Amino acid sequence: MFDDVRRRRAMGRVKPGDGRALKRFRWWQLPFRALFYLRLPDDDGGRSVYAVDVRHSKSDDNGRVSAHLYLDGRHHAESKLPAAFPVPGGVVEVRRSEFGLKRCHYVTDDGTEYQLVPDRDSAEGRRAHFDRRHPVASRAVGFLSAVVLLVGLFLVLTQLAEQLTRPEEIARHVGGAFTAPVDLPAWGNTVVGLITVTASTERALRLRYSRLLDGAAG
Repeated sequence: MFDDVRRRRAMGRVKPGDGRALKRFRWWQLPFRALFYLRLPDDDGGRSVYAVDVRHSKSDDNGRVSAHLYLDGRHHAESKLPAAFPVPGGVVEVRRSEFGLKRCHYVTDDGTEYQLVPDRDSAEGRRAHFDRRHPVASRAVGFLSAVVLLVGLFLVLTQLAEQLTRPEEIARHVGGAFTAPVDLPAWGNTVVGLITVTASTERALRLRYSRLLDGAAG
């Protein structure tokens, strides 16, 4: 029920498009733009092409980024994220994290979900192409990203526990101060932070998101 309420609110934010043409993806937009496609049957027996275009670097005064929906190459609708665009047979849901998109799915009326197909030239498309060409290496990279985030989470939690239990009055109530098993210098924490951000960014290219792992990295 919560998802239904959130979806209806998101659908209420959708505004009509202005009909402008969809611009092709350029290589210099790799860090700043996501572009996904969805093909659906139309009333004439053919297929319509929907495109979801998100410019991560463009936000309003409140820091909110918009998603733009194109139909057959023309601007059809737009919405602040998170977005839910009504399309034939369901909705297209778009959500963003600190590292990219965490969701860009077509959800049918019966609840079936399909991830949209990324543009071949986008960062997400290049990652998907790597997965198709080198599935074993791709799985290894994905596994490594998850391990990095788990290690980063462990370091953050243990150092936080050490800081919280350091005051004597707290240490007495918890049976003594906790000592983190790994004591990193400031530069070490910076390096770990950069590595975990890289791991979460890699996961975002596959639209993988965990509130525990990727949320902690953010």
